[in-house]
Amino acid sequence: MTTHPSHITLSLVPGIDRARVSDGELARGLMAGGTWATAETWRRFAPMVLTMAARALGSESEADDLAQEVFHRLFRRAKTLREPDSLRSFVFSFAVRVLKSELRRKRARSWLSFQQPETFVDLASGTLDIESRDLLRKFYALLDRLAARDRLVFALRNMERMTVEEIASSMELSVSTVKRSLAHATNKLSRWLESDLGWVDFLEGRGWR
Repeated sequence: MTTHPSHITLSLVPGIDRARVSDGELARGLMAGGTWATAETWRRFAPMVLTMAARALGSESEADDLAQEVFHRLFRRAKTLREPDSLRSFVFSFAVRVLKSELRRKRARSWLSFQQPETFVDLASGTLDIESRDLLRKFYALLDRLAARDRLVFALRNMERMTVEEIASSMELSVSTVKRSLAHATNKLSRWLESDLGWVDFLEGRGWR
């Protein structure tokens, strides 16, 4: 994945009250190439992308790189936006596509290396004890074994609390395909976890079934 600077330094044009700019107005400004719109798009939507990516990947540092890639591509393709009022959905769906590509790349790389890659989890590192961090690391290692689509569907449903219909729309899949993918991921994870009650207790405590 292309690496870009970890921080984007941008500023708004004086006189524009960004808090009052609607998503539609922001989108039209972005499509027109306005510098203020580029800055505001990052400020408004980067937290959403960073949070989703960190939960799906288990790594805040990887999430930061992915967010940079998402907005780098987004700004280049802003003029393709057909419904300005749906800017938030456009950004989210765009991020989902990039995340899916990254998960596929990671899984392909692990197969080509002929060894199981070590999983580094730095998500919420300041709030978890050693035992919880170890369990979380093991859980993300299991997620690494899932196919990219199954993993992403599982993450969006269980970590982002999205409905099946919302996932289908964001991933451009049918509802039946999402349901099959979710069932496939859940069944596999359940089999892998059922032998260790410590993992089950931990995951249920976080609301992951």
